[in-house]
Amino acid sequence: MTDEINQKIPETYFDIDKATKICGFTMPSDILTCSLLRTLATSKPASKFLELGTATGLSTSWILDGMDDCSTIISFDNDETLLEIAQKFLGQDKRLTLVLSDGEEWVKTNSGQKFDYIFADTWHGKYLLLEEVLEMLNRGGFYIVDDMLPQPNWPEGHQEKAINLVKYLENRNDLVLTKQHWATGIIIAVKK
Repeated sequence: MTDEINQKIPETYFDIDKATKICGFTMPSDILTCSLLRTLATSKPASKFLELGTATGLSTSWILDGMDDCSTIISFDNDETLLEIAQKFLGQDKRLTLVLSDGEEWVKTNSGQKFDYIFADTWHGKYLLLEEVLEMLNRGGFYIVDDMLPQPNWPEGHQEKAINLVKYLENRNDLVLTKQHWATGIIIAVKK
């Protein structure tokens, strides 16, 4: 990696990446996806962000890097060990609220909240409670999912879930979406 590329990567990314590898977590967001998340975040000044599935905070670090000072992000995960890594390296950022919670519990408890940018990187908000999460999206807001192309770590039957999600999103009248066969397979939808 050249110095020029390093300058474009958030400072916290390298520490989080190292800690992620040490703890043995094998499903982090890929760096191309993270770069896109930052770019899209930059287009949403003074906005409310939601990340479903913090894990160790790799993608969170990129979203934060794209956010302005007037924006806030809530990110939750149900794995305390992974969330502790995100807390260690990102917890000092006042724009960030990290929450240890089960996805279903968090979504149901916070269903009245609205967001301008939702990155769904876990089952809840992607394969479970999708309708409820899409209700949380403001008009003009981004709904982003990754891992839509077959991945080596997918369990048996997961590809059908991804195919069904794509069909569901395509058939909604309130979303405009772009499917990208790039990185791990990304869908970006905007609410009309």
